[in-house]
Amino acid sequence: MHGAWHGAWCWAALQAELDRRGVPSYATDLPGHGASLQALTDLYGDGDHVAAVVDRLAGRDGDIVLVGHSYGGAVISQATTATSAITNLVYLTAFCLDEGVAVLDATRSMPSVHTELGDGTMQRTADGSAWTIVAERAAAAFYACCSPEAAAASTARLGAQPLTTFTQPIEAAPWKTFPSTYVRCLRDEAIHISHQDLMAVRCGSIATLDTDHSPFLSAVSETADILESLARG
Repeated sequence: MHGAWHGAWCWAALQAELDRRGVPSYATDLPGHGASLQALTDLYGDGDHVAAVVDRLAGRDGDIVLVGHSYGGAVISQATTATSAITNLVYLTAFCLDEGVAVLDATRSMPSVHTELGDGTMQRTADGSAWTIVAERAAAAFYACCSPEAAAASTARLGAQPLTTFTQPIEAAPWKTFPSTYVRCLRDEAIHISHQDLMAVRCGSIATLDTDHSPFLSAVSETADILESLARG
């Protein structure tokens, strides 16, 4: 599941690589993101949307490995309150939170560190209900290890992210009961590696990529290696 400001489009290169390996994958836009015609919603609406997609796929052959990137980690955790048709959870440099904790609360509770996704990178929409990303800052925050062309194309697709998605506490901590993997990204300028490490220890296994916040663009083959191993495991 894609993270904040992004859409299903961000998985395209990774899905193409998984296709070459014969590993089927599905990507969906959260409501109001990417090409979705639905209205933007909150964390709980996002979680319900993912649960419905999982339930639709559950009758097909194969296990379901649910991947969440960044804010998408909170979404996949929340989704487990409405579906259990999941074999493995993957937190791809993502928020792996305890129940009752919100993304913003978790960030504030961890030691203060500098990242490029900081002051001046986000700005509020006119009505104050959402954040957008300042285009000139997006590459440094999200795509520092990507080609300039990929960074520019991705930046052009970024949308608004409702504030409530960061302030609502998740209602489940499925990493306590589901098999789970955390993928650390050493050069991440959105979720600092020290913050990732505090959350990674909650998962049953940990993998590491020497790349930025967007391994689905900057480390396609290496990310596919991890997901293929889990899908075939």
